[in-house]
Amino acid sequence: MLIYGFHPIREALRHRPHEVEKVLLAERRGGRRAEEVERLCARQRIPVERVRSSDLAKRVEGVHNGFVAYLRGTAEETVSKGDPELVVLVEDLQDPRNLGALLRVCEGAGVGRVLIRDRGSAQVTAAVVKTSAGAAEWLSIDRVPNTAAAIEAHRDQGYWVYGADGEGDPCWGVDLTGKVLLCIGGEEKGLRPRTRKVCDRLVGLPMQGQVESLNVSTAASALLFEALRQRRG
Repeated sequence: MLIYGFHPIREALRHRPHEVEKVLLAERRGGRRAEEVERLCARQRIPVERVRSSDLAKRVEGVHNGFVAYLRGTAEETVSKGDPELVVLVEDLQDPRNLGALLRVCEGAGVGRVLIRDRGSAQVTAAVVKTSAGAAEWLSIDRVPNTAAAIEAHRDQGYWVYGADGEGDPCWGVDLTGKVLLCIGGEEKGLRPRTRKVCDRLVGLPMQGQVESLNVSTAASALLFEALRQRRG
């Protein structure tokens, strides 16, 4: 798995350096942040490689700011053993604990890939990995700069796009087999209005009690395991 950006990499180097295989820095990246990363890597004997910024851009989807790191065992291969035709896209999920819990659900339900909107969403930090009970290390996770572009790219590949929404149709009445991209929104407002509009259909969970909604990971669990039930026939 790749992580990028100064803060996530510094967090990994400080709290789980044994998982960091190597760090890539843009060749012209200087300043205190680059010095700190190099110092932490030297302390843990983690190799640092200087590469062109354009090469870094080819390896990640999103803003790297000159910092990219490979986590051990996942640098060159996808470790997810989930269903490649079941993909989750997350936007505006800001609490690291909520993101970690969601990743745990995704891995348990056999999701093949998780896409996280780069702006407005929590980074995959040590806190997220811990909350996920290690599931974050077994999933294929990518940051994407633009939700709409990611949706259109998957639609072009034959995916049906569903948005998780409290007003959506009951998930057990929706066909969740085949190529499915499930979009999940943030804690406060859910999916962005534009994302709702571009989804093929909204799916949800009819609430029977006094509470109006479930938290993100709980709702995602019900939706994804219903998808798993259908896909197993």
